Amino acid sequence: MTRDRSDVLLAVEGLKVYFRSEDEIARAVDGVDFEVHRRETVCLVGESGCGKTVSALAVMGLISSPPGEIAAGRIIFSGRNLLNENDNGMQKIRGRRIAMVFQEPLTSLNPVFTVGEQIAEPLRIHLGLPEAEIRKRSARLLQDVGIDSPDERLKDYPHQLSGGQRQRVMIAMALACGPELIIADEPTTALDVTVQAQILKLMNRLQQSHEMSILYITHDLGVVSQIADRVYVMYAGVIVEQGSLEQIFKTPRHPYTQALLAALPSRKKRGQRLYSIPGHVPNPAYKPPGCPFHPRCPKATPPCRGLYPGMCGFETGHWARCPVTAGRGPEDWCR
Repeated sequence: MTRDRSDVLLAVEGLKVYFRSEDEIARAVDGVDFEVHRRETVCLVGESGCGKTVSALAVMGLISSPPGEIAAGRIIFSGRNLLNENDNGMQKIRGRRIAMVFQEPLTSLNPVFTVGEQIAEPLRIHLGLPEAEIRKRSARLLQDVGIDSPDERLKDYPHQLSGGQRQRVMIAMALACGPELIIADEPTTALDVTVQAQILKLMNRLQQSHEMSILYITHDLGVVSQIADRVYVMYAGVIVEQGSLEQIFKTPRHPYTQALLAALPSRKKRGQRLYSIPGHVPNPAYKPPGCPFHPRCPKATPPCRGLYPGMCGFETGHWARCPVTAGRGPEDWCR
């Protein structure tokens, strides 16, 4: 489905985020492009170390400099390039228009403040509400995310809550000011499968009821299958494939995407040894020449080891950084 360009809420274009030390440069994000449309859920998926979280932190303006720096690119949010915003401008956007849910709520929540005090902070800073209205809205937010006895829970400290409850509190804090975009960074990784399913169901419901957009960061294609409208597959700091949920799962084009799907457990594979991708994501300071996946790729050809592939088009909206699966030889290499 082709979408109207005016429907794009977030557009990341040519983003490069480098971390410098005395003797090396780690190219954590090395020319990333992706979009999030209004009222959709986009998943950014890949192994640990591929640059997913760094991309999200760049959107939030949370790259520490030094050692980090945004070396190139644009981050266009609702028509504004966030890279042109000063600290004061980003503080007005963070929490108000873009909010983030982190992976480990126990380390993200402040242990010395109650849940109510922490939910109240963005309401006080961004909306300037009176205290009575803040308490009322905070309780309603906890109720919206499925926490029982919300008035009592507002008095609790994070350590008094279960892992699932803490994650729900983080989601409530993200929702507090009615943001247009929520970035969720592996928010269910530390939870058991039952609670994980509840959180995913909750986020689906909230996305629809609040008509917001979600950028969901994960390594788990099982999670992706439950929530995504569109998917970007990331490897070694670049996007290697993008498409709709159906395109990615039914007709994956990049060997890395195919390998991720092959490693996904399923009932059909019961009793079989699970596939694992050989090797590991390259050190961002020492990436191989050519296609960054070629040392681990069973389909690699000689050109893959020296030529850097561009995106090749397949079906409408479906692109992959692999001229081999596109049936193109070195003389017609994608740029």
